[in-house]
Amino acid sequence: MAHYAFLDGNNIVVEVIYGKEENEGGIDWEQKYSEIRQQQCKRTSFNTKGGTHLLGGIPFRKNYAGLGYSYNQIRDAFIPPKPYASWTLNEETCLWEAPTPIPEDVGTGTPSKMYNWDEITQTWVDVTPTE
Repeated sequence: MAHYAFLDGNNIVVEVIYGKEENEGGIDWEQKYSEIRQQQCKRTSFNTKGGTHLLGGIPFRKNYAGLGYSYNQIRDAFIPPKPYASWTLNEETCLWEAPTPIPEDVGTGTPSKMYNWDEITQTWVDVTPTE
């Protein structure tokens, strides 16, 4: 099965569905779903993130579409909502990046190291639970 994203008039994803495989039965399903719903429809790949196919296949539209994502026609890419004002869009991956990278020890240790972004201080804050 393939996934398809429906867009509003501002190219914002308002729904993602399972649908027919692209060109199944000789039909352009993006076009067919657009006609049925009278709404722009774009295929999206569940296994694509940051321009990489997670299973080694061909990446498709940079990122899997989610509710609230925007579709950029020039890049032919789905872009998630901007999480913080200070973050910038990576033009290659179409993902947002913090002004400073997350600490390298994220996910290590017991319990696993966890961080949240603090927009006021523009830093990563350790929020690892204490035992």
